[in-house]
Amino acid sequence: MLQKLILVMVLAGLPLFAAVADNPETLKVALLPDEDAATIIKNHQAFKAYLEGALDKKIELVVTTDYSSMIEAMRHARIDLGYFGPLSYVMAKSRSDIEAFAAKSTQGSPHYQALLIVNRAKGISRYADIKGHDVAYGDHASTSSHLIPKSMLVAAGLTAGVDYKEHFLGAHDAVAMAVQRGHAAVGGLSKSIFETLIKRGLIDASKVSVLAESKPFPQYPWAMRSDLDNALKTQIKKAFYALKDKQILAEFKADAMVAVSDADYDVVRQLKHDLEL
Repeated sequence: MLQKLILVMVLAGLPLFAAVADNPETLKVALLPDEDAATIIKNHQAFKAYLEGALDKKIELVVTTDYSSMIEAMRHARIDLGYFGPLSYVMAKSRSDIEAFAAKSTQGSPHYQALLIVNRAKGISRYADIKGHDVAYGDHASTSSHLIPKSMLVAAGLTAGVDYKEHFLGAHDAVAMAVQRGHAAVGGLSKSIFETLIKRGLIDASKVSVLAESKPFPQYPWAMRSDLDNALKTQIKKAFYALKDKQILAEFKADAMVAVSDADYDVVRQLKHDLEL
């Protein structure tokens, strides 16, 4: 009788075993690999402690070598939660069953902007002046240090490999330093990161200036595996939305964590499609 039942289920395309929602004892939480890994983990110990208290679970902070390895880690379920850039989230979503649930809000807005910066000594004051120069980007999968600034150049009629040479340096601060030192005439990076570098004195405003800033784009999303236990997912969302600790939020350059959905990142998907990235 059992064999007949199994045969009927197989022929009908029904699963033999119900999927079991995952509720791990330790949650692996990945942070953006935009600085030295040890520094990132050290600076987010208060965040780790907050999640452990709110979720009653052990938290393991993870920093992958780059955006691509973070996408792969999520695809193979080696991490449970991830703090992605908008583009890296879109790329991860296309390869994994994950869901965006929160994003940081800064000054009351869940949006941010990218910049094109220039070395003042190069005499670049308009897009046309970029022709023949080198342009520095961060990571290939970075939104504000590749996707958005490249789209700004495309809109101005400039094509990589034809009108300018592009270089990928991995991180936003590396882009800013390359422009300041004259190793690249132009660079693309996050507006908030550039302003922080200026404030910390790492970038000299007398040597580097802003050529253009982008329109607003949706902020960096937090995403989790869709196969996590539903009660756990609800608990995670509540923990993020209830986060009020100013010290923790400051590490994310945020004043709150707000709810987002996958549809919020359709604008990034469209831009990725348009640029054929």
